[in-house]
Amino acid sequence: MLILLVLALAASWWSRLRLEKSLAAAAGRAVIQLGLVSLIIAGVVGRVGWSLLFASLMFAIAVFTSTRRVGAPRAWPWAALAMAAGVLPVLLTIFLTGAVPFNGPSIVPMAGIIIGGVMNGHSLAGRRVFGSLRDEYGSYEAALSIGLTRPQAIGEVSARHLPEALVPALDQTRTVGLVTLPGAFVGVLLGGGSPLQAGAAQVLVLVGLLAAESITVAVAHRLIKQALLLPPDLAESLRP
Repeated sequence: MLILLVLALAASWWSRLRLEKSLAAAAGRAVIQLGLVSLIIAGVVGRVGWSLLFASLMFAIAVFTSTRRVGAPRAWPWAALAMAAGVLPVLLTIFLTGAVPFNGPSIVPMAGIIIGGVMNGHSLAGRRVFGSLRDEYGSYEAALSIGLTRPQAIGEVSARHLPEALVPALDQTRTVGLVTLPGAFVGVLLGGGSPLQAGAAQVLVLVGLLAAESITVAVAHRLIKQALLLPPDLAESLRP
């Protein structure tokens, strides 16, 4: 790890990025955070109740992070609704069908993967849609001027930018096995599973991420059009 960090620092110094302090701080923070989380997980995975509580904590942090990222901290209840709409159906399907056993060691990693994907999808959707509404405010006003309602006018601007939020998930799914071997595949192999078992686990994760992120983006867009999930400046300016 130290050798890899030195390589990163050397690349920053050589190319004059001036990110040496940031890289070192990020690496140190990762070590501390993952160390603490590892200790916590070791204590909670033995019981389903504690694992569910830890998954709920991860979800709360994801909502906090995403609302800050898109500049809409006061709209966190609506962001939580959109993200929960993606997380809950996917996790319920995975566990109720028996595809993954419902126990502590399975709940924490599966919930973490799905929640993390939903957080990224929500953040990307918010940033793209809110940016387009600011940049194309004239189009919004033009839509209102021809008699469209506020949700319809917002949708006229935002709809064409929304698919960009799913590009990372789509690219990862399309190129899996050809460009990258994601974490679930590698984890099963390192845990002693067969390549077929690793492949099955990874496909389950990738399709679950696609479903969760698609639902979250769709629900978030509906809430945005209803002017419920908006940053303060857009909530003020996007008046019918």
